[in-house]
Amino acid sequence: MSVTQRWWAEQAWLWDGPNSDVLIEAVDGRITAVTTGVLAPDNAVRLSGLVLPGLANAHSHAFHRALRGRTQHDKGDFWTWREQMYRVASCLDPDSYLQLATAVYAEMAMAGVTAVAEFHYLHHSPDGTPYADPNAMGNALIEAAKRAGIRITLLDTLYLTAGVHGEALQGPQLRFGDGDLDTWSDRVSLLTAADHARIGSAIHSVRAVPVEALAGFTAAAPRGPIHAHLSEQVAENAACMERHGLTPTGLLHEHGLLGERLTAVHATHLTRADIGLLGSSSTGVCLCPTTERELADGIGPGRALSDAGSPLSVGTDSHAEIDMFAEARGVETHERLASQRRGNLSPSALMHAATVAGHYACGWSDAGEISVGYRADLVAVRLDSPRTAGIDPSAVVFAATAADVTDVIVDGRAVVAEGRHLHLNVGAALTKAIGALS
Repeated sequence: MSVTQRWWAEQAWLWDGPNSDVLIEAVDGRITAVTTGVLAPDNAVRLSGLVLPGLANAHSHAFHRALRGRTQHDKGDFWTWREQMYRVASCLDPDSYLQLATAVYAEMAMAGVTAVAEFHYLHHSPDGTPYADPNAMGNALIEAAKRAGIRITLLDTLYLTAGVHGEALQGPQLRFGDGDLDTWSDRVSLLTAADHARIGSAIHSVRAVPVEALAGFTAAAPRGPIHAHLSEQVAENAACMERHGLTPTGLLHEHGLLGERLTAVHATHLTRADIGLLGSSSTGVCLCPTTERELADGIGPGRALSDAGSPLSVGTDSHAEIDMFAEARGVETHERLASQRRGNLSPSALMHAATVAGHYACGWSDAGEISVGYRADLVAVRLDSPRTAGIDPSAVVFAATAADVTDVIVDGRAVVAEGRHLHLNVGAALTKAIGALS
């Protein structure tokens, strides 16, 4: 039997921005009608504030959440931070990862995230031995998203070498690797997507995937989105140029990997030619400003990429904070620091990155808009908090934080109400899961 639902929003962000008195109707979790300028019907659930489409987190490493507040006081750079990250990676097993990821995804739900792309490379036991279920860790992530009430795109990641010169994986990296492309592909083929899940794939980076594997990756990968860390570090670019005579972007282009199916993550240190290759091929780019700032990575050329033709999305990556408003406005504020100009990307363009473009990067092309035919993903944001009181709702991305999210509906199901996750005490769950790794 079909389930019909109705919500009435004081204001809702539609294709042209905020509209008042909006009735949203859905059947079986998919929007069937959107009507503006109507009084609230008695049989509709009232949503106060500004109702946005579901937000998409296009880049996540769930286990990095255990590092929040533990690494910020240290000096160093990305490479010294990575050693701390490896220590956390060495502690996890399928059970503990299920508990941690469930809490992390529930935190995302409370921040208005309705879908996440999980860049997953913790495949095996710490010494590299496969579990009895070779996808135990990936299946734990899929189950975690279900328990948290959000959708997931599991980007099963190819990770074969420790550097562009083919150095062997060692220590904590052993659990990342499958040995070769065919073995990776065979394991990934055993993954089964649930109703709330999609299976995609990822190239960890040009330092982790040798050229012979790049050449056959597209044919070996499952159908679905492909993501890749790209030019996050100057040292990676230099090593790639030394080894191949090409930038990482040039190397992916040479092997036919650029295009609408690919999302390049970070894309921080690009040449003008790189930007042209990414834009002309409509390759998406996911920027993660809070992580790029946290790890002292640098500022990516968001405006230049957008102008060249690359759709922009955003992600929380290392989860130094989980706040999609912070990520979206960070794209603009970082651009201002780099260019010394204001107004590089409009509020609507930033919202597009956090909604429509983000869902597309995650492989959910039917989400991210409050429109007929789209999934009934709704996020209500307070307009009367100390942060949002008195703002122009069209500029909500510059004022709101995750703490202003009151209600979240995913595929027509209420997941967060009045600022509380309906199925989990998120703070307690995070405390328990992270404490178990100490």
